Amino acid sequence: MNIDQLNSRYGAPGRIVFRPGHCGYPNVVLANKYGTAEVALLGANVLSYRPTGHAEVLFRPSKRDYNRGESFHGGIPVCFPQFGNRFSKDLPQHGFARAMPFEVEASEYSDEMTEVTLVLKSDDATRAVWPHDFRLELKVSVSMKLNLTMTATNTGKEPFGFSCGFHPYILLRERDGAAVKGLDGLSFFNAFAGKDDRQTGDLVMDHSTDHIFTLPSSPRHEFAVIDSGLRRAVAIASSGNDRAVVWNPGTDYTLPDFDEDSWRRFVCVEPVSDWPDGRVLEPNGKYVLAAAIQSTMETTDETAQAQS
Repeated sequence: MNIDQLNSRYGAPGRIVFRPGHCGYPNVVLANKYGTAEVALLGANVLSYRPTGHAEVLFRPSKRDYNRGESFHGGIPVCFPQFGNRFSKDLPQHGFARAMPFEVEASEYSDEMTEVTLVLKSDDATRAVWPHDFRLELKVSVSMKLNLTMTATNTGKEPFGFSCGFHPYILLRERDGAAVKGLDGLSFFNAFAGKDDRQTGDLVMDHSTDHIFTLPSSPRHEFAVIDSGLRRAVAIASSGNDRAVVWNPGTDYTLPDFDEDSWRRFVCVEPVSDWPDGRVLEPNGKYVLAAAIQSTMETTDETAQAQS
């Protein structure tokens, strides 16, 4: 569908608006009294989330516009059918979903919520890199929080293994003034050092970090990014995941869409399923991963400068 057709079928003036995006694929803007979010149909990446009266929550690199999901480090990339690259060396880093066009399946809005449902289905292009039949659905809604629900379904006749995750880039005023709460006492694998360790207290973001935390068995996990520079907390709640990754590359990595100091402007807190070995999904089986993001600080002159 073109933009006019999408707006006619799924849009609602001022609430759900499709507009030109990147590589010929539209973006959709969700809006209501609680805030706005912009989602690219290419990769189903949430590019922006700004609660009403608050600063932007998500980091986007300034050096390169969003054009291909696999080379864009910002927003909230969708990782499927693998997170990282240890589950399958034959698949791209973090899978192929973030570089594939999603279709709009439904939209909905009320006084309290605005939502769009995007779907990626297996086809010849996906089978060329991963020989399995699947349906991947992403619901994105704006209410008092930004809510994301990923549902993976095995539509084939054979079981398949996979892993998945959300990769949110949380905007910071300055990395060294930030910390992540909710990790105290958890064991983790330090991917930079190549060793296991255990977290004591808050994780202070004053160094390069790639920690994969093993989470306790629980229906819900809660973390918070505390940013003293922006004077706000960004709460991240998730369900369906057994891992959480905290990542900031520091100066250890040079990424093509980063400025020299881009690493100072974000931290990723990532709900992840079944790293590194994956899980098996039987025919007709479903797996659901959900996340909710909420900012608890109002915009000031100082926070507005962080986005310039």
